[in-house]
Amino acid sequence: MKLWDKGISIDKKIEQFTVGNDREIDMFIAKYDLQASLAHAKMLHKIEILSADELQQLEKGLEGLSQEIEDGTFVIEPQFEDVHSKIEFELTKTLGDVGKKIHTARSRNDQVLVALQLFYKAHLNQIYSKTETLFNTLLKLAETHKDHLLPGYTHLQVAMPSSFGLWFSAYAETLIDDVYVLKAAIQTVDQNPLGSAAGYGSSFPIDRAFTTEALGFATLKYNVVSAQMSRGKSERIIAMALGGLCNTLSRFAMDVCLYNSQNFGFISFPDELTTGSSIMPHKKNPDVFELIRGKANKVQALYSEMVLITNNLPSGYHRDFQLLKEPMISAIVDVLAILDIFDYAIQKANVKAIDLNDEKYQYLFTVDNINTLVEGGMSFREAYQKIGSQVQDGSYRPDTSKQHSHLGSIGNLCLDKIKQKFPKS
Repeated sequence: MKLWDKGISIDKKIEQFTVGNDREIDMFIAKYDLQASLAHAKMLHKIEILSADELQQLEKGLEGLSQEIEDGTFVIEPQFEDVHSKIEFELTKTLGDVGKKIHTARSRNDQVLVALQLFYKAHLNQIYSKTETLFNTLLKLAETHKDHLLPGYTHLQVAMPSSFGLWFSAYAETLIDDVYVLKAAIQTVDQNPLGSAAGYGSSFPIDRAFTTEALGFATLKYNVVSAQMSRGKSERIIAMALGGLCNTLSRFAMDVCLYNSQNFGFISFPDELTTGSSIMPHKKNPDVFELIRGKANKVQALYSEMVLITNNLPSGYHRDFQLLKEPMISAIVDVLAILDIFDYAIQKANVKAIDLNDEKYQYLFTVDNINTLVEGGMSFREAYQKIGSQVQDGSYRPDTSKQHSHLGSIGNLCLDKIKQKFPKS
């Protein structure tokens, strides 16, 4: 069954190519299509296109299909082009002519669009919540490890003393920047496109404000052409938000992999969180964080994909938009999984003590030693040159007496201030 079927058969090869794997992908938005259909039916009753009895029948039919989705028994068989045709078929099979009325005053275009907007809104809010959970976890780890020394690196060379508290809270505060963009993406999709039909509205006296409130949207897309043009633009904005978040998570995962290696040896993980090698029995690999890194990098490529599919398309609907669903939905599912496993695994990191007698750390405190000379009255340039000369001629001996005072100065992590910065949902 096809919503556009006019009794003309279509070449099977063409049908297979144009439908693709839409049936499988549409299972993700089936729940939201039913929500929108219910709101639409109530609106049709309000404007007296549906009687009270017809609305009641449709409500019961839609409720039954929603229960099937909840139970996991809802299936889109091969004879259906998509979830929308499946739902209308089931309503018609159960309710007869009443089921055929559900499509009045809407098009498959706005039907798809509103289901996707509802899916995006719900799942972006979940991503927001899970990001906040990870943010709070990192602040707790920062507080726990604020006095634990961590060598700081620039150019992948030992630079200056830092702390694990600084490291954990740095990524926590960076997540705030990502949430700013995520909130913008949520605001973008929190606009009701239902009623825009094929992109040029409907001659029926529909009440779009009614469906906006019924579906819990903050506002509606007033211009029906603009509503249709949001297809593709919303995906690009979401992809940008997810990419920013995944950039932070990918960099963090890279730090974890680096710090977990024997050459750095700053952290370790329990054996049950690592994997082994088929030929090297000593291996304890951080596969979780490597996969996080890879998956997060894959999500960062999503924006380019969305741009290339939709760039320079004229206004109105184009079938190209069908190709946005699978990568967008897949990315959203991946980001939710990444946030879950990152929060779970990072809490089990073992922070290790740093052996400052290791030769590679002999210059870790040169800046502190310069500052000591400056505090004693020497100019910074003279102090810099004095310590630099000692390093150069091999006479430098690290003075670690300032270690704790240095950690004290950077140990003021402003965790409360950082926590207050996190935007409210």
